[in-house]
Amino acid sequence: MISVMLVSVTLALNAQEAADADLQLRQKSSAPPPSGKVSPTEKVPELPEIDEVFKQTSLGKEADERRLHIEWRELSNRVVNDPDVVAAKRAAKFARTDLEKRERLRDYYNIYYGRMRSMASSAEMKAALDQLKTAHLSQINQPRVRSATDAALPTPTPARKHGKNSKF
Repeated sequence: MISVMLVSVTLALNAQEAADADLQLRQKSSAPPPSGKVSPTEKVPELPEIDEVFKQTSLGKEADERRLHIEWRELSNRVVNDPDVVAAKRAAKFARTDLEKRERLRDYYNIYYGRMRSMASSAEMKAALDQLKTAHLSQINQPRVRSATDAALPTPTPARKHGKNSKF
């Protein structure tokens, strides 16, 4: 029993000496270099550099969509009070016939999205604005009534509505 205690005490002392030696090696290797110079591996990037890295890398589909939505809202807020956009919207509001209203809405969307597209900062945002413009323009076309003027735009798919009295 005494021999077991001696062996365990000896092992504990050897382990302590090994830990002390490892600690001293780590302290020597992590000591700052002489003359106050920082090594290139320890250089911490500046905040603008970090921002650029996050702008370039994708944070995921939802984050990218959210970023595009925020940029779209900022562009929309800047463009909405533009005199030409306001005039085009007012002209569409006071149109007398359905055909005239659709033509004026087309003009309004072309002006509205054209202004936002000219202010957009990235090609990705410009593509998203083009998709939104196409979606809005496809809402006002009537391909079964006037196929000559609305043939270039895609026909919107009607959404199914389920109500209480629906058989489906």
